[in-house]
Amino acid sequence: MLSPVPEEPLLLAELKPGRPHQFDWKSSCETWSVAFSPDGSWFAWSQGHCIVKLIPWPLEEQFIPKAFEAKSRSSKNDTKGRGSPKEKTLDCGQIVWGLAFSPWPSPPGRKLWARRHPQVPDVSCLILATGLNDGQIKIWEVQTGLLLLNLSGHQDVVRDLSFTPSGNLILVSASRDKTLRIWDLNKHGKQIQVLSGHLQWVYCCSISPDCSMLCSAAGEKSVFLWSMRSYTLIRKLEGHQSSVVSCDFSPDSALLVTASYDTSVIMWDPYTGERLRSLYHTQLSPAMDDTDVHISSLRSVCFSPEGLYLATVADDRLLRIWALEVKTPIAFAPMTNGLCCTFFPHGGVIATGTRDGHVQFWTAPRVLSSLKHLCRKALRSFLTTYQVLALPIPKKMKEFLTYRTLLAKEKI
Repeated sequence: MLSPVPEEPLLLAELKPGRPHQFDWKSSCETWSVAFSPDGSWFAWSQGHCIVKLIPWPLEEQFIPKAFEAKSRSSKNDTKGRGSPKEKTLDCGQIVWGLAFSPWPSPPGRKLWARRHPQVPDVSCLILATGLNDGQIKIWEVQTGLLLLNLSGHQDVVRDLSFTPSGNLILVSASRDKTLRIWDLNKHGKQIQVLSGHLQWVYCCSISPDCSMLCSAAGEKSVFLWSMRSYTLIRKLEGHQSSVVSCDFSPDSALLVTASYDTSVIMWDPYTGERLRSLYHTQLSPAMDDTDVHISSLRSVCFSPEGLYLATVADDRLLRIWALEVKTPIAFAPMTNGLCCTFFPHGGVIATGTRDGHVQFWTAPRVLSSLKHLCRKALRSFLTTYQVLALPIPKKMKEFLTYRTLLAKEKI
């Protein structure tokens, strides 16, 4: 059940870098990536100048709404059992472009870290992967801040990273060298596959929550869908008019969203390749020139944890929140030079990173999912679109379960 009139997102807190470091390169202060750990106990911020901050969550309580504090208390208490968490600074030595937390906990990795680093306690290990400007990937243990592994293979900037949600410590990296690489951290970071086929820089990679598919977006009009079982190309999704720069799967794996410099977000059925809905940040017209397109170019898109909302960041200095069933944004927030966005895993907060190296935390709509949506989410977590269509159930039920209701509204 959606809130009848969602309020404009409120700025809860803003984190700013300390004194800027003096480097020769001009472009080094951006926050290209922000991430919450899956259990919500840590926040990672690439604050620019080669530095990543690991911050225990929640932040200082005066910045967080009471309802959010209650939701986060369990995560906070859990961390106390492992020792009081402290903020950590990771000096990566290169500009940091991509961040990804492993699922929590990750028992398969326990023996690996203990064997390679005897000083690390023999406990389940939350890790953070950082993608760097020189093509390296550094793997860190969050609780201690220790550097565990350094993965080499990419020939250019590692722009994005994604762990399989299953917890088997398979990591996917996307790079400006036009490839994606698959790494097995249980085998000392062994590179197990290289995915080639993109003709431009790969900006983004996203693994479906059911771990069956990988989506990659490059500086091209199409996005690639790969099988996470065979590491082969399933299909290309074509429909954007300019470079696709961001992508994300819905929590039930039934939807894929892609964001492009063409000012639009497209919702796809990843199983069939069908385009279900388009969301426009400006009204496109034949008379629109390149300057107008650039003003509203998309930078980032992400699903909310329950799968009923989207957040987008564009170059027109707005954070937008969209409800799945509505064609226009339901809420806006002014922000300057936004580059990335992500939802807190328990809902209620959106974190955004900016070109100035700042992080802003915004209130996000809280929603009590309907029983219909909860049933759909549960079913779609293990049934493909084709399996749903084969069920002996009424047509309207199939349309709801396959999100074809979005397609019907698109045509109105």
